[in-house]
Amino acid sequence: MSPRALTRIRHMRWEALVIEARLRVLLIEDDPRLGPLIEQVLGEVYDVTRVSDGETGVETAVSRMFDVLVVDRRLPGLDGVGVVTALRERRIVAPILMLTALGTVRDRVDGLDAGANDYLVKPFEFDELLARLRALTRRFTGEGKELGIGEWRLYPESRMIYSPYEGRIVLTDRESAFLRLLAENPLRTFSRREILETVFDSDEQEGTVDTYVHYLRRKTDPDMILTVRGQGYRLGEP
Repeated sequence: MSPRALTRIRHMRWEALVIEARLRVLLIEDDPRLGPLIEQVLGEVYDVTRVSDGETGVETAVSRMFDVLVVDRRLPGLDGVGVVTALRERRIVAPILMLTALGTVRDRVDGLDAGANDYLVKPFEFDELLARLRALTRRFTGEGKELGIGEWRLYPESRMIYSPYEGRIVLTDRESAFLRLLAENPLRTFSRREILETVFDSDEQEGTVDTYVHYLRRKTDPDMILTVRGQGYRLGEP
């Protein structure tokens, strides 16, 4: 193989790695001229999904995982503050940058109080928009620590698990802690007593463990947790 061909292959592999590693941005902007322009500019750096109304924005953010969100303040139907409030109530912890043509302090405070992490007043320079997003993605880690379970992704810090079929599923504190224990020790079988002492209150009955196994299998996949007869439970292969 010639040196030129080898260099070309290496370059193609590098481009693939860069594309794969690009952060995911959800842009919620209804302006028919500005929206596509922002999408084009951000698309040079990020993997961008754009929607044009608040309700669709919330549904998209809940069903998929994004590293950062850009939300317009004035949206038809559910406005930007409503979007941010709805996302934080659903425990979406990804950083949010709010775009606003309303430059008053009260408008900015409303957005920040709702849960936005930063704001940018229109009109703005795209260089500043990109700089704000770089700053946000450096400071935040989205859903937090990720644990892979087959094609599933568990985020125990925010009590979320992402299904390859159904999107985002909310777990309770105990469900998340239980699944985290198994996911961090995928080859180990835990007795009911060990699980009680680690995840639950040690004075609870061992049947509590069986109950939560049922809950998790029903919420996720029947094969998520494997029963090892006479020993306890271990991580399955959903």
